[in-house]
Amino acid sequence: MSLSQVLGSAVSGLAAAQAGLRSVSNNIANVGVSGYARERVSLTTAVTSGHVNGVVVGEPTRVADRFLEATVYRRAGDHGRAEVTANYLDRLQSLLGEPGAASGLPARLDAISASAVAMTGSQSTSQTAAAFTADVQDAITSMQQLDSDVEGLRGDVESEVGYSVDKINTLLSRIHDLNGAVSAAVGQGRSAGGSADQRMSAIEELSSLVSVTVREQPDGRVSIDTASGQVLLDKRLRQLSYPIGGQGTSQPIYPNIEVRFANDDGTPGASTGEALESSAVGGKLGGLLDLRDRALPAFSEKLGVLFSGLAETLNAVSNAGTTVPAPASLKGRNTGLAGSDRLGFTGAATFAVTAANGTLVAKTSVDFSALPATATVDDMVTAINSGLGGAATASFANGALTLTATGSGNGVVVAQDATTPSARAGVGVSQYFGLNDLVRSDASSLVPSGFASSDPHGFAAGETTQIVLRDTTGRALTSYTLTAAAGGSFGDLADDLNASPLGNFGTFALDSRGRMGFTAAATVAGATLSIPSDSTDRQGTGRNFSALMGLSGAASGLSTGEVDPTMLNDPARLPLARLQESAAVGAKALGTGDVRGATAFVDQLATAVDLGKDGVTTVERFSATLLGRTGLEAAQAQSKLDDAGARRDDAVNRRDSFSGVNIDEELAQMVVLQNSYSAAARVITTATEMYDTLLNMIR
Repeated sequence: MSLSQVLGSAVSGLAAAQAGLRSVSNNIANVGVSGYARERVSLTTAVTSGHVNGVVVGEPTRVADRFLEATVYRRAGDHGRAEVTANYLDRLQSLLGEPGAASGLPARLDAISASAVAMTGSQSTSQTAAAFTADVQDAITSMQQLDSDVEGLRGDVESEVGYSVDKINTLLSRIHDLNGAVSAAVGQGRSAGGSADQRMSAIEELSSLVSVTVREQPDGRVSIDTASGQVLLDKRLRQLSYPIGGQGTSQPIYPNIEVRFANDDGTPGASTGEALESSAVGGKLGGLLDLRDRALPAFSEKLGVLFSGLAETLNAVSNAGTTVPAPASLKGRNTGLAGSDRLGFTGAATFAVTAANGTLVAKTSVDFSALPATATVDDMVTAINSGLGGAATASFANGALTLTATGSGNGVVVAQDATTPSARAGVGVSQYFGLNDLVRSDASSLVPSGFASSDPHGFAAGETTQIVLRDTTGRALTSYTLTAAAGGSFGDLADDLNASPLGNFGTFALDSRGRMGFTAAATVAGATLSIPSDSTDRQGTGRNFSALMGLSGAASGLSTGEVDPTMLNDPARLPLARLQESAAVGAKALGTGDVRGATAFVDQLATAVDLGKDGVTTVERFSATLLGRTGLEAAQAQSKLDDAGARRDDAVNRRDSFSGVNIDEELAQMVVLQNSYSAAARVITTATEMYDTLLNMIR
């Protein structure tokens, strides 16, 4: 080897040591910096004409493991979802109150039973009746407040959805810019460490908002897809478009979050045809969508079912009783029926008129089972009027039945036959028409419709109901707008639904109580229906398809539910007495000391009620299950958060252990490089001396 080659090799060694020392110094300067990956100088052997000729110093490269980084991204997404879910479910649980708290919903429901028991043990029922009606109203008010609070919580979730979308767009723009910087550096053979570190930190933050799959490209760029397959970034920037982002309002249905192509400055352009529409996207955004579209609406729906069960339970007793003296008029609620509709009752009921002192003035027993199968509501009204002989009149208009006594001081009473009580959809005639309801609601009939498949639906042609089917993640599987056809039946509507896209995921059918039930297919077990809009109006009564068919607990009428004001303000109007059916005209049929209704309230509250798809159970048991499940889900969400946090921290530690800066290792490397520098310097010194010796020999 010539002296010039020796000198060249030494100079290259000196340059390699200097480059290594600069890299080590930079690593030490960034010790403890989260997301910084240490650098190492790339060294290769220089070969000239087949002979080793020193060292070639390359650009510093990041010491990183893409598999460890990918693990951090995945676990950051899991943690982001678990965190937002735990936070909101904890807030939901706090709305229910502390276990055993007097202000909580369970305590309100327990108070109803306690006050009903109190009525049975007192002959003077004025105060106990007032406490009972007040407790029922308190329970309803508590449910309404809870429902309102959940809607507010859903609005908060919606606000966070908008903010998360904005943050995702900001991060995508930043990663796109850093992609360009990394690609340019790689193309020019320069180090891209700084830009790559910043990009990794941005991707980690993005992955906490939405679960992503990151793929490295040959030019140094990364492409990003969501866990559910939507492309968020490749060589072209994409942005998320959410029309109502940041409004923070709760509404029946929300638009999808569209993915759009965007200019480099972030200006959105044409749609890519893809959308983020369910919690399957993962991360914080997935958790928010699950809460907004599934968890919180499901709780509200169950709350509506609870109100329906409570109303049906209490009204079954109040409609079987009466006050003393009996009220001069009983005005029913809107049932959605027309006078020409099939009556559909079995059994028998007694319609009576009593004087102020409880003496029976007139009565008639209507045996519904003996009426023709084609008997209508108008036929029942005719039978009542004929049987009472003018002592009272029955009328039916706008879906509501009204009974009015004609004599001064007289009142009207409706009683169930003791042997074969009247029933349509499992409830008596007075309860079905709501003649003496304790709990009322302007928005609901409070009882199943009792319609059969052959009954005309009564909706005008062109009236529509939008129905959305969601899976257990809250993702909209499909939707369908049911359009009424003139002259059709409820069976026709069921056939239409089964032939629609909804029918691909289950079957629709009317049950024995006239409710339109949906049985999900095994492949989508747990799927639920929601009704964002309903413009139908049966026979001009104001009752729509969703309210009559009970497809959703949202149509329970909770929002307008209340104790009948006359009963709430005047305890004497609580119907605790029962008609003596065997009494003859002119005999005493009502007694002032009759409080059999109080015992009936106690018994009925302990009796199971048919809640349709939610099974047959008591109101108390259903409420305990509902609130207990909410508490369990909150506890499980917190456990998942703890586990997700531990897994994320472990992944970060593993990544940083591999790529982070270890001060001891760097100092040791610095000693090695200093020795290398000194050795190269000595070689240069020796080569210089040899040159000087040769020159002196020539001189």
